[in-house]
Amino acid sequence: MPAVREILTNGLDFSPLTVFVGENGSGKSTIVEAIAGAFGLNVEGGTHNAMHRTQQTESGLEDHLQLIRGAGASKKGVFLRAETMHGHFAYQSEVNAGRHNFQSHGESFIEFFTARAGIRGLWIFDEAESALSFNGCLTLLTQIKDLLESGSQVIMSTHSPILASLPQATIFELSAVGIQHRNYDELDLVQNWKLFLDAPERFLRHLG
Repeated sequence: MPAVREILTNGLDFSPLTVFVGENGSGKSTIVEAIAGAFGLNVEGGTHNAMHRTQQTESGLEDHLQLIRGAGASKKGVFLRAETMHGHFAYQSEVNAGRHNFQSHGESFIEFFTARAGIRGLWIFDEAESALSFNGCLTLLTQIKDLLESGSQVIMSTHSPILASLPQATIFELSAVGIQHRNYDELDLVQNWKLFLDAPERFLRHLG
């Protein structure tokens, strides 16, 4: 993947809020999963305390990353990974007497990050929008603003123009040419959503 190769060759500086966007297969999830693993978090989601594992999914990239913490940076962290969080919720259900069994996936996501809002450290979100409604995405944005104000650092991969919209975000677009810094209004995902919502028929008429 060009984006992965670029990080291994040149490294990458992260801001308090770093957002990765790009098409499927561009390397977003591979990169954030590797960062979580290199930080010592469970690659299937959770905190350092999460011990569950359902399958081997990681790429091995974490073994080739060196994370450099700022002076006094917290060693705590939280990883929300949409692809494997169902397994994490099942694990939590076992240790919490079935607490999550009566909630939707989105409700479980929201409860998960709001219940841990007091953790100051590195928060990593991988395509969280897949479990969230429009209002759920806004709830997550509120949580992220609060995390940043408390001194946490946030790294996110997303296909959602909502989750990429915070003005303080440093946004990297991943593509076949590697990683490029982008302004919000320049993003393909923002422009395409605007075009679609303005006139859906322009896209629908090309469906087979």
